[in-house]
Amino acid sequence: MKKTFKLDHPKIKVPRVVDSVKHDIKKFLKKERKKPLPSGATYWGFDCKFGQSEESAVTVNLSSLTKSIDDLVANNIMTIYVEITPKAIVTGDNPETKGE
Repeated sequence: MKKTFKLDHPKIKVPRVVDSVKHDIKKFLKKERKKPLPSGATYWGFDCKFGQSEESAVTVNLSSLTKSIDDLVANNIMTIYVEITPKAIVTGDNPETKGE
């Protein structure tokens, strides 16, 4: 998901637009987590980038994404760029390294 959200709308107030953005992110995560995992993978992880624009985006943890959105809104920034890339995470016993 690579998307730039504009928070200023002529009829909708900013807090409702922010709620809509957060809902879109949660909906995307739910959809990605339902996809079948590749063989050997345990769960889906996500790489996240966030910023005012694509050029100024920085890597953030998924758990701090909503707080980062709130911080930008508190600073009266009306454009938000969010990039979320799913990745399969492999955990547990690796047969290649077993017995070392």
